[in-house]
Amino acid sequence: MATYLIWGAFPLYFKLLAAAGALEVIGYRIVFTAATCLVLVSVTRSWPKVAAVLRSPRQLGTFIASGLLITLNWLTYVYGVNSGHAADAALGYFINPLVTVALAAAVLGERLRRYQGVAIGLAGLAVVVMVVMQGTLPWISLALALTFGLYGLVKHEATADALTGLTVESLVVTPLGLGYLVWLAATGGSVLQGAEGSAGLAVLLVAAGPVTAVPLLLFASGARDVPLTTVGLVQFVSPIIQFLMAWAVFHEEISAGRWTAMVLVWVAVLVFCADLVLQARRRPRVRG
Repeated sequence: MATYLIWGAFPLYFKLLAAAGALEVIGYRIVFTAATCLVLVSVTRSWPKVAAVLRSPRQLGTFIASGLLITLNWLTYVYGVNSGHAADAALGYFINPLVTVALAAAVLGERLRRYQGVAIGLAGLAVVVMVVMQGTLPWISLALALTFGLYGLVKHEATADALTGLTVESLVVTPLGLGYLVWLAATGGSVLQGAEGSAGLAVLLVAAGPVTAVPLLLFASGARDVPLTTVGLVQFVSPIIQFLMAWAVFHEEISAGRWTAMVLVWVAVLVFCADLVLQARRRPRVRG
């Protein structure tokens, strides 16, 4: 729950960084997430695990792919929040579990249950409704759902623990983030070099690292201790908070098309959650 409450509050944090462009925010987020992980690896003496992954071409390739996918996801999310599309970002994370199930069926050959198929169909209908009623493709929502869904699919093939995985996937994209920050500083384009730069903003940008790492590690720890059904239900806490925040706090305009699509997605989520609960009840109880 702590994980999803933190993620739900992310729009408030990233609004504080609005003076910096999305790319600059992601640069800091990449570099200082890696720095946070390196500190934790040192404290927990996990260097042998990191070294083992770096020596394995297959595992390293997996984390290069996951690092690039999560970076694209972060970039889309920060851009969406700071450009007045926090509601679209929330919609993307509502759709994401359904995309994950669809990808599992399409790529891994997992069989879709009836109600899962209904839920995915309703989510697809919601996208069509937005396109027809608004005349535009909800690319922020789709990009967030697809990149995170693909990220989960790639991570499914990884065998490393949470800290080792996050460390390696952060390290492999650090040259991109660090290179961009160095280039900005060299050309005088960094927000900290301009009129809006301040010590407070610098601290907030650096804090993007631990702010990113902590909920991911909390999630990895908590997911081992609760049933997967609970994880599936609780994951909707974040987009609910984010959507309400976009509507009530940021006062984003929610068009009729977006409301209609959101209602369809909520129905899809209810069907999806009902299916999770039914499957959990049908499992035989293990008596000790």
